[in-house]
Amino acid sequence: MSRISVRGFAVASATAVTTVGAVVGVAAGNEPASVGNTEATAADATIADIPAGAQAQVQTASLTQQADDQSTQADTAALKSAQESARKAAAETAQSKKDAADEAKAKKAAEKREKTLAASRSATRDASDFVSKGSYTVAETQAMARQMMASDQFQCFSNIVDHESTWNYKASNPSSGAYGLVQALPGSKMASAGADWQTNPATQIKWGLNYMNDRYGSPCGAWSFWQANSWY
Repeated sequence: MSRISVRGFAVASATAVTTVGAVVGVAAGNEPASVGNTEATAADATIADIPAGAQAQVQTASLTQQADDQSTQADTAALKSAQESARKAAAETAQSKKDAADEAKAKKAAEKREKTLAASRSATRDASDFVSKGSYTVAETQAMARQMMASDQFQCFSNIVDHESTWNYKASNPSSGAYGLVQALPGSKMASAGADWQTNPATQIKWGLNYMNDRYGSPCGAWSFWQANSWY
């Protein structure tokens, strides 16, 4: 132990011993010594300067103080640990709730998409229900489209066709090979809906509707994608 630390230890120790001695002196009828003078004297003292009988008491008091300090530090550490555990638990709970909400939202969206698909597939008319003609006006083509899909999907379908072909079922893009109302690329893809894909708008509508349902869930899903990308 250095002299500096011993002196500080001695100050506290001598003060404690003197205070006890003062109380005993008063009880014995002696004049109490000045605590201030005692501290001044103790400032230049070392552990060896403290009476041997008082050293044990002083050391015990010091060890008790150290134990109290360690206990306080342990309590502080325990409190911080508890707070951190509570924070992590709250974060985990919040994440679990978010995951559950996201899952419920995704499930609801899937159910809605399935209902839309079912409604589209159970439309009142199919391409084969219409009598083939040599030519079709825009109004006739739009009327067929309305009858081939759910009513809440027609406007989205129409928006795409407006941009792709302006409802011209013979529209052709010479540079890309896209063809028809929905500008299938290549146009021959529409043969899967009917051999008359080049001349029958109902066949083109059937193919375009199936494509939008399969790839985007519905014509409105396709329109949302188109708005963001200018293609679908």
